[in-house]
Amino acid sequence: MKIAVLPGDGIGVEIVAEAVKVLNALDCRFEMETALVGGVAYEALGHPLPEFTLKLAKEADAVLFGAVGDWKYDTLERPLRPEQAILGLRKNLGLFANFRPALCFEELVGASSLKPDLIAGLDILIIRELTGDVYFGQPRGRRVSTDGHFPGTEEAYDTMRYSRPEIERIAHVAFGAAQKRKAAGSIGRVTSVDKANVLETSQLWRDVVEEIGTHYPDIALDHLYVDNAAMQLVRQPKQFDVIVTGNLFGDILSDEASMLTGSIGMLPSASINAQGQGLFEPSHGSAPDIAGKGIANPLATILSAAMMLRFSLNQPEAAQRIEVAVKKVLAQGLRTADIYSAGTMCVSTVEMGSAVVKCL
Repeated sequence: MKIAVLPGDGIGVEIVAEAVKVLNALDCRFEMETALVGGVAYEALGHPLPEFTLKLAKEADAVLFGAVGDWKYDTLERPLRPEQAILGLRKNLGLFANFRPALCFEELVGASSLKPDLIAGLDILIIRELTGDVYFGQPRGRRVSTDGHFPGTEEAYDTMRYSRPEIERIAHVAFGAAQKRKAAGSIGRVTSVDKANVLETSQLWRDVVEEIGTHYPDIALDHLYVDNAAMQLVRQPKQFDVIVTGNLFGDILSDEASMLTGSIGMLPSASINAQGQGLFEPSHGSAPDIAGKGIANPLATILSAAMMLRFSLNQPEAAQRIEVAVKKVLAQGLRTADIYSAGTMCVSTVEMGSAVVKCL
């Protein structure tokens, strides 16, 4: 099992090191190779996604990714900014389906900003389409306006677009995931999120999802406009099972959902292509303000490694071992700073990783 390890920038190096430590504690044989990506790759090689890194990712069975970005790169031309690395990996590897589970551990109910009764037992899955929408739509750029309310002034534009095949394949993924979750005891519902009352792109999205839904009669389907969905996530989050949405809306809603669980430092994610190859990363960013301080939460990355074992490496038992170990660590009262509360023990990044290894 070949794993490309791409720590990236900021706290990425610290949290990936702990996930690798956990993987090495398993009774599995991995071939892991590390490469530069993001801002550190730009500093060393002049590009955030060097050819060697991309080649390594393409040849691997899975990619374990940390985070990219730093404020000091904000003045670079957009194609050279660290964030272009993750966009490039998604595009070149065909990673179209992003799985972002929002699971509230019983031990962290008090860490959420919502009332405990609203989030106790929360277990929802957000599936975000990853290769279309406004992030990749053409044309895009800047120009001097020749029409509109302010002719002759500078304007910028991006194009939101989706094709029928792109929507069909992500809809199949969502309904398939809902079937698997239903078999495990969930309610068996897909909620499709769009803005069909305003956007033609969203109307196509809604129409196609409706069509695909007819192939899954055992799964209920409903639709929400994105503004209502954002409100419902904090009003009554346990009404949801599987949420499927486009790239832009999914980016925003999945971060909102992460805070239901108490901290974005607890939220793993998986990005999968049609062949089952995936990139696995925490949902949070590089957090340059706390990088090097040893206080970052590695659990989202460790749980992402568990998703890697389950989705791409066909090691479900090993994945479950990691997830059980994380739950045990939390039950012991160990917390990093982002989830610390009175009566618990605040530990460092390395100490949290070591605690998971000990539970394994």
